[in-house]
Amino acid sequence: MANIEEKVENLLNNKIEELGYDLYDVEYAKEGKNYYLRIFIDKPEGIDLTDCEKVNDAINTLLDDANYIKEQYFLEVSSPGIERVLRKDKHLEQNKGKEIRINLFKKDENGNKEYQGKLKDFNDAQIIIEIEDEKIEIDRKNISLIKTVYDWG
Repeated sequence: MANIEEKVENLLNNKIEELGYDLYDVEYAKEGKNYYLRIFIDKPEGIDLTDCEKVNDAINTLLDDANYIKEQYFLEVSSPGIERVLRKDKHLEQNKGKEIRINLFKKDENGNKEYQGKLKDFNDAQIIIEIEDEKIEIDRKNISLIKTVYDWG
């Protein structure tokens, strides 16, 4: 699946930038019996429905012509949201010093399945966060999800 995501990202990146947006991420997933190709776009002032329609209309033909995906799929174009999933190193880099939430596949040796703290650093093997002046290193292979945390207060 990642190979399709990379191909689609390479295919669409320039077109989406020409339209005035950033291509935040591409996700290709099977949910139940259906396949979904999700294109996440962004711009400094935020994304609305008109932006999503504009990008959807511009990329449909590109995707059809490239024919990377043989299965029938649903195309979804949307914003990455206020609380964003951080799947790539570029996402982590953009969010250093910010509050993030990390979910693990299973409880760790401390009995935790979730951590929330400031993203301090990362490398290929670990994510380092700070919680109340304590640095915690979490192995990336154990992480199921990393998201930004929005202060709703």
